[in-house]
Amino acid sequence: MSQDPINPSQPSLQAPWRMSYIDDIDAKEKLAGPPKSSTGCFLRDYWLAPADDARNHVIVRTADGLILLNRFPYAGGHLLVALGEGRPRLLDYTPEQRAKLWALTDLALDLMERTLEPQGVNIGVNQGRAAGAGVPQHVHVHLVPRWGGDVNFMAVVGNVKVISASLEKMAERYRKVWEAMRTGTKG
Repeated sequence: MSQDPINPSQPSLQAPWRMSYIDDIDAKEKLAGPPKSSTGCFLRDYWLAPADDARNHVIVRTADGLILLNRFPYAGGHLLVALGEGRPRLLDYTPEQRAKLWALTDLALDLMERTLEPQGVNIGVNQGRAAGAGVPQHVHVHLVPRWGGDVNFMAVVGNVKVISASLEKMAERYRKVWEAMRTGTKG
């Protein structure tokens, strides 16, 4: 830990090895070509682009919605559940659509428990920006796996979350279990 030369009261954590990670992201972005048109909501964009499911960390796609890894997880394995059609409020969906959302949430919970065997799971919906919704135009459900002692000193001392597995590796784990669930085989 060293002092930030611009703001000496703000400590900085030196991590020069992360530059290769940043360069890699930049290279991948350049290879992807020009930006694609967007609906303004990544969940809707993902719904409309099933060919990009692997790149977008979509684990399960049904006729009604998606189960995907959160790109900015609270903990490793953090899943999002969303219907394909976005609405800003839970009650903007019909009772049938809400039932489909909760059925997909049940599936995500089963998948998470089989894949990660967490000691607990936080399940929640943040409706509206004031409630913490990062995508207020498209209600979605968060499933966050939890273990005793999963929050360590880095969050307290460094105000930094430590995620112990890459999104790609976590997606592989989930997809393997999903395939076993889907086909009725042992994973």
